[in-house]
Amino acid sequence: MGISRREAFGIAGAGAASAMLGRGTAGAAPGVPDWRRGFDNQRIADLGDGRFLNPVLGGDHPDPAILKDGADYYMTFSSFFSYPGLTIWHSRDLVNWQPRGAALKKNIGSVWAVSLVKHRGRYFLYIPTRSPNATWVIWADHIDGPWSEPVDLGLPNHIDPCHAVGEDGSRWLFLSGGDRIRLADDGLSTVGPVEHVYDPWRYPDDWTIEGFSPEGPKIHRHGGWFYMILAVGGTAGPPTSHMVIAARSRSIHGPWENCPHNPLVRTTHNSEKWWSRGHASLVEAPDGSWWSLYHGFENGYWTLGRQALLDPVEWTADGWLRMKGGDLSQPIAKPKGGSAVPHGLELSDDFRTLELGTKWNFYKPGPGEADRARAENGTLIVRGKGTAPPDSSPLLLIACDQAYQFECEIEISAGGSAGLLFFYDEKLYAGLGFSEEHFVAHQYGGERARPERPGGRRLRMRATNDHHIVTYHTSTDDGATWKRFERSMEVSGYHHNVRWGFLMLRPGLYAAGPGEARFRDFRYRAL
Repeated sequence: MGISRREAFGIAGAGAASAMLGRGTAGAAPGVPDWRRGFDNQRIADLGDGRFLNPVLGGDHPDPAILKDGADYYMTFSSFFSYPGLTIWHSRDLVNWQPRGAALKKNIGSVWAVSLVKHRGRYFLYIPTRSPNATWVIWADHIDGPWSEPVDLGLPNHIDPCHAVGEDGSRWLFLSGGDRIRLADDGLSTVGPVEHVYDPWRYPDDWTIEGFSPEGPKIHRHGGWFYMILAVGGTAGPPTSHMVIAARSRSIHGPWENCPHNPLVRTTHNSEKWWSRGHASLVEAPDGSWWSLYHGFENGYWTLGRQALLDPVEWTADGWLRMKGGDLSQPIAKPKGGSAVPHGLELSDDFRTLELGTKWNFYKPGPGEADRARAENGTLIVRGKGTAPPDSSPLLLIACDQAYQFECEIEISAGGSAGLLFFYDEKLYAGLGFSEEHFVAHQYGGERARPERPGGRRLRMRATNDHHIVTYHTSTDDGATWKRFERSMEVSGYHHNVRWGFLMLRPGLYAAGPGEARFRDFRYRAL
C-alpha cells in the first residue's frame, strides 16, 4: 500500500496527535531527561506519567500574563512586531496549552509585557508598546473576542502595566520602576498623575547583572496581603542577571515591604539549564496548589527566545512564598486536577485555511497587510512586497525545537522572488530564495550570493536548522530527489545578546517583487 508524502515525512494531522506522542527518536544523553513528542515531532512538556519537563511552551513565549477564569486558564505573551499579535492560549491543567486566537489585529508598535484580566465579566488587555511609546487597552466580552480597537492611555515613560483592584474597589495600573496610576471605573482611561509607591529590593553590588531595571510588576491578593512580584537585573545579558523578587502590603496603597528571602528565583551559574529567569506571575492550580509562570533562555539556545517555564510555589509560615523547582532541568510532578487539552499546534500546513495569529504572523505589517495573503484550494497565495526579506513583511512561525526542518513547494510570478527564511529581524536573518534565473542566498542579514540556477518559476525547497547548523536543499521533481545548496551557515549568534530586540530566530516564508508567490504542502518536523 502506498503512503502519502505527508506520511513519509512523518507528519500526522491534528486528530492523530495523541497517537504519535512518544519520546524523540534520538533520545537524550544518559542521565538527562528527554521531552515527549507531539505534533510534527515537536517537544511537549507533559511526560504522560504525572510529571512534566519545562518548558511548558517552547520557543519565544516571553513575559507570560496568566488569567484563572473558573476552571479555565488563559495566557498570552509579548508579541513585539508580530501581527496578528497577543495570541491567547488556553489550558485546564497549567501544563498543556492550546492556542485560541489573536486579540490584537492592528499594528500599534512593538508589544511588550501585557496584563490580561477579567473584571466584572469583561476581559481586558493592557498593552505597552515601543515605537510609539505608549500604553493601550483593548477589551472583549468573551475571551475569543471580538476585541475592541486599541485605546491609547498615554504613559510614554513606562512599560509592563499590571491591572490591580484595591480593597476599596479602586482600579490601578502598576508600572515599571515602582510606580502606579489610577484607572477610571470602566478601565478605559486613567485618573490623575503617575505616582511612585515602591522602591524595589536591590541585589548585592558584586553580583554580575545587566542592569537594575525593575519591571514586570504583578499584583496578587492572597491571605489578607497584596503581593507584588517583580523582575530586576535586566532581561538578558549575563545568565545571572534576570531574577524574581517580591514585596507585600496589607493595602493596595502600601506601604510595601520587601521579602526577606529575595530573590525568589535567580540563575546563579552559567552551567544551569535555564538562564535569565524572570517576569513571574502567580496562579492557583485546580487542586489549590500555587505555581509561578515566568520565562527563561535555554542554555545554548538563545535563538529560541525566552520560553515559558512553570515552577511550583510554597507559601511559608511567615506569610511569604518560595519557588521550589530549582534550576528546572529535571521533571516536576504536575498540578493535580483539571484535564489536559491537546498541547500545541501542528506547524505543518496544507493551507486549507490561513491561520493568521494562531500559527502564522507577519513581521512589521503595514495597514491592510492581511489582504496580501489568502489560502485557496491548498495553496497559500502571497502578493509580493518590497525587494528582499527585510521589507517584505515575511510570514513567520514560532518553532519550539532545538533542531528542525521545514519545506514546501514554491511557485513565483515573472520578475518576483520567494523563499525560506530563518528570520530574527530585518537586520539579522538567513535564508534561501530564488528568482526565475538565480538563487538568492541570504546570510548575516543581507544578500550574499546570487548563483545561477536552471530556469523556471517552480521549485521545492527545504531548510534545516540542526542545532544551529543551517543547510538548504532544492528539488525540481516534487521531492523525489534533492540537491544540497552549496552554502551553509552557523546561526547560534542570531539572538538578543547580539542584535537586541527580545526576539527569536523564526522559520518562515517571504515573497518579494511583482506578482504573487504560491506556497503548497508546507511541512515542518522537529529533528
